[in-house]
Amino acid sequence: MVIEDALRTRPDDVAAWHAYSEHLLERGDARGTLIRLEQSLARTRPADRPGVRQEIADLVARHENGWDDGLPDGARVLSRRHGFAAEVAVEWSDGVREIVEQVLRAPFVTTLRITTNAEDERDDDEEERDEEYNYAVDRGDPRPGRQDLGVFAGLDLGRLTELDLAYVSVGYDGAQTLAATFASDRLRALDLRYCRVADTGLAALAACPRLGGLRRLHLQRNRLTAEGVRHLHRFTELTELDLRYNDLGADGARALVAAPFAGALERLWLYDSDVGRDGVATMAQAASLPASLRSLWRCV
Repeated sequence: MVIEDALRTRPDDVAAWHAYSEHLLERGDARGTLIRLEQSLARTRPADRPGVRQEIADLVARHENGWDDGLPDGARVLSRRHGFAAEVAVEWSDGVREIVEQVLRAPFVTTLRITTNAEDERDDDEEERDEEYNYAVDRGDPRPGRQDLGVFAGLDLGRLTELDLAYVSVGYDGAQTLAATFASDRLRALDLRYCRVADTGLAALAACPRLGGLRRLHLQRNRLTAEGVRHLHRFTELTELDLRYNDLGADGARALVAAPFAGALERLWLYDSDVGRDGVATMAQAASLPASLRSLWRCV
């Protein structure tokens, strides 16, 4: 439906949602009423808002259980927009591809989170303490991931604006597969914490032109070096970056402050141990960084 495509692109378009509510009301879908009520709330006098909020809560309580009939059992709704699933979590399993494929058919799912169970996460924590966890002993190359992201090959991830793969063992090969799955440039946030992508995987992601619009990128503990930071230069729109627990050194700090996005950074997660004493000095003195970030580094 054209209007659904438009709303995925412009989810804050009040007029489009109002028009869509008419379509829903014609079908007898209570979410048409929900849209009208939620839009009217901002125009309601403060004294009358509790009544409107209660009307919304009652409507949701009556109908919410039937709003996710199109989602598979393995999907968990984390947040909604006007009653429609917007953020969905799927736990990794043998059937993850089929579950994700069904989730992506939902009209307004724009955020997908792939999770691992608690046992997998404990295993990851143990391996993170091993200096060689991300390198093959015989070659010194990054290891492939334990989870095969090849299962997502051919899926249309183009609707997504946010993808969270934190703690999924992606590996450098999975990062290369992931880079090939995006058919549009809508993705704005990518969470790859503890994903083992290493410099090789990050290079593949950075080379994907459809990821050039990323604003938020989380790369905590991925065995990145200064080389990986230089690959980040291709993400020119970044405003939020997490590089904690990577051995970047002073060269990495210099590469970071030279990045085209350095002046636009609003949030930067990085520890002094990640860049060393010389790296701290580089960050504190870098005119390319916003003054608020430089002042923080002067306090380290």
